[in-house]
Amino acid sequence: MSVVLRNAQRAVRVRRAPLRRAVCALRAALDAARFDVGLVCAGNGLMRRLNSAYRQRPEPTDVLSFPFHRLVAGELPRPRCRDEYNLGDIFLGVEYIHQQCCDTGEDFDSVLVVTAAHGLCHLLGYQHNTKSEWQQMYQKEVEILEELNRLTGASLRPLTAGLF
Repeated sequence: MSVVLRNAQRAVRVRRAPLRRAVCALRAALDAARFDVGLVCAGNGLMRRLNSAYRQRPEPTDVLSFPFHRLVAGELPRPRCRDEYNLGDIFLGVEYIHQQCCDTGEDFDSVLVVTAAHGLCHLLGYQHNTKSEWQQMYQKEVEILEELNRLTGASLRPLTAGLF
């Protein structure tokens, strides 16, 4: 299946092909390669509007995930027809992420991939509202990023190490 990537902002240059390849590899690491994923690179304005509408937080953020299926963490969807081979959509706040990277000195492209991995985990039902949920999600992120690292020679790690 496919990863459809749309750049809906102009504030930050996004290297779309490497990001799409990374998301395809992450999707495969989650055993979800047969499912479509929508990926939208968004600016602060769109992220602020979405975050306000869906989370009642009127500020931009790094990632918002909109799952197509309601899943228990780690469960794969069980589609009944072709239209249900969809994990959902991930909105990456690339302008917000870029600002954070400028402040911390982290590599923008790497952080973008790690943030997409986080969003993919949300599409598969992982959450981080409690310490046990966070531990489960963090472990899944480590697992899929290690697989991506093995394939690409990168050394990516989750960004949420100190969340709880």
